[in-house]
Amino acid sequence: MNRAPQGRYLTVSTAGEAFSAFIPTPLPPQPPIDWTPALRKRFDDALLALGRLDAVTDLLPNANLLLYGFVRKEAVLSSMIEGTQSSLADLMLHELGEAPGVPLADVREVSQCVAALDHGLARLREGFPLSMRLLREVHGVLLSHGRGAQHTPGEFRRSQVWIGGTRPGNAMYVPPPANEVPECLSLLERFLHDDPQPTAPLVKAALAHLQFETIHPFLDGNGRVGRLLITLQLCADGLLREPLLYLSLHFKTHRRRYYELLNAVRDNGDWETWLDFFAEAVQVSATQATTTARRLVDLCTADRARIQGLGRAATSALAVFDVLQHRPIATAASLSATTGLTAATVNKALAHLDTLGVVTERSGRRRDRVFGYARYVEILNEGAALTPAMLRLSTHTSHRESASAHRSAR
Repeated sequence: MNRAPQGRYLTVSTAGEAFSAFIPTPLPPQPPIDWTPALRKRFDDALLALGRLDAVTDLLPNANLLLYGFVRKEAVLSSMIEGTQSSLADLMLHELGEAPGVPLADVREVSQCVAALDHGLARLREGFPLSMRLLREVHGVLLSHGRGAQHTPGEFRRSQVWIGGTRPGNAMYVPPPANEVPECLSLLERFLHDDPQPTAPLVKAALAHLQFETIHPFLDGNGRVGRLLITLQLCADGLLREPLLYLSLHFKTHRRRYYELLNAVRDNGDWETWLDFFAEAVQVSATQATTTARRLVDLCTADRARIQGLGRAATSALAVFDVLQHRPIATAASLSATTGLTAATVNKALAHLDTLGVVTERSGRRRDRVFGYARYVEILNEGAALTPAMLRLSTHTSHRESASAHRSAR
């Protein structure tokens, strides 16, 4: 359906330069979405895939053990979109207090993304509503340390930002002026709470994510908070009980298309193509996550059966193995602390697991060695590698470029 631009342009002057900033029209879209049979089927398929993923919580043994890896995979992927190069293994090593193989600042950013999601979900479980106040809290955790800490964590911006270009006048996109942000966010919050009318949760997630990105309410971290908003809203509205969905893999793989569609909605009101893309992302991502979950459980079941054949050594080996399913990279010391077994017993168990090919020693050290459940990490890490082509893709600004642009605007 052809629509007018989904907002209005306001002429703004900063540092002697005039430019046009975009102020989005409140949700839901007007005229209403054109629900063609193909688009309805796309959402039906996405909901079915999402339901299968949510059922993992009930149908698979030890499903909660998957949360550690799945949440961290989403954090790694979401941060990769913004320019970090931390891998899952780097993040897990950092959480152990070990040196990662990439700059420490990159790994800390990913770790803070995990903490931000954990904070948001904990607040929802306390009964706190999904709101702009909650997103400010999430942002405060996300940027609490490191490179983003100087960009007013937990506060909405009070100055102009832009995306792409060296200044607002040559930018690819200029979000609303700072004085318009509170009203834009107030209207978005009402939409999240089904005002002026109820909206199906998955459709709401698609519309709200794009609107949040269009408003760009923070100086830094908008992309990551916008993707966290999807997960928080799906959990708040009951489509997911646990954050097992990692949509950032699809967004990362199709990053150029993702940004093109954001602009197509703003300029041409093409909500239908964006919704089709979003529903496809959910369907593909949920199906991948369900398959990964089942593969991990099958792997653990098969390895458990082999460990049980160790005889008397099986008891301690299984205790160590149970921890590795939750944290697939660990030190002997961390395994001893978690299991309550002595260091000598843990090291004997690790030797048995190494012989069986279940774990491998990663550090090459004789003391303070690091062990990994190699096949588990390999399966979990599929799709989370940053390719050279993705490193070269610089059509759109990263969060660091956005921060630099903000400094130029002040």
